[in-house]
Formats: sequence, C-alpha cells, structure tokens
Amino acid sequence: MAVQSSFDITSTVDFQEVDNALNQARKEVGQRYDFKGAKADIELNATDKKLTLTADDEFKMNALWEIVQTRLVRRGVAVKNFKTAESQPAAGGTVRRVIEIQQGIPIEAAREIVKFLKDQKMKKVQAAIQADQVRVSSPSKDELQEAMRQLRERDFGVALQFGNYR
Repeated sequence: MAVQSSFDITSTVDFQEVDNALNQARKEVGQRYDFKGAKADIELNATDKKLTLTADDEFKMNALWEIVQTRLVRRGVAVKNFKTAESQPAAGGTVRRVIEIQQGIPIEAAREIVKFLKDQKMKKVQAAIQADQVRVSSPSKDELQEAMRQLRERDFGVALQFGNYR
C-alpha cells in the first residue's frame, strides 16, 4: 500500500506581529504633518480579534487605515484576514471603524477549497475539513504540490498558509 502524504491549509494571524505593526503605525501617525492636532487612535483587542480605528473624519480614517495596512504588509501579516466595515459616527464628532480579524479558515471558505480541489480532477487527492483548517492528502507528492500551486492561484477571501507537509 502506498504511503499517504498530506499537508494542512490554515489561515492564521500572528498577533505579536500585528501588535508590532500597530506600534509602528502609531509612531508614524504621531510624526505625520497631516495628523498634527488630529485625533487618531488605533486599538487592538486580541481576545475579541477586533481592531478599532478612530479618527476626526472619513478622510483621516482612510489615511489611518492605509498606514495600518502598509505596516501590516511590511511585517508579513496578511491583510486579507482583516474584514473591514463601514465607518460609524462616534462621540465628539469623530468616526470609528471596527475591523474583524479572521483567525482560521471559515467553514464557507473551507467548503469552497474542498469543492475546488474536487473540481480539478486530480487523481487521488482528497481534502477534509478539520475544525478551522483543511487537510489535503494523496499518495503522490507531485499531486500535492500541484494542488498547492492551484490553490495559490485562486482567491478564497482569506490568506492561506500551507504547513505540516509530510
């Protein structure tokens, strides 16, 4: 019997890197001329997996979100896992934007990944959903590498990481 090889598809966010990126963003906001005297807050709640941005107006909110995205990308954090919402009015004439941080693969995306792999008609490649990750297995390592390549080319709405390759 052939030995089964497999790998896991996950979608994780390193909250330490997020915190480092947000510290860099706060520092940049404090130094930028267009934010002098303006209210601009960045708060991370790691337990609720939420990022809250507060700014004076929508223009400054967009600039603040752009700074945060730039810092996240530079630190290697996938911005795809940050689900932005519309800005809401807040106290004192400011606006607030609460951004959900997606940890793990949502069940809809996991089903889409499994369906995608089945539709590719690769021989003996099987995908199984395991909680917030997907395990892909096959007796052929070449088929698994081909599956990885095809998954990288497709957008599932979350950043995919491949690990536990055996």
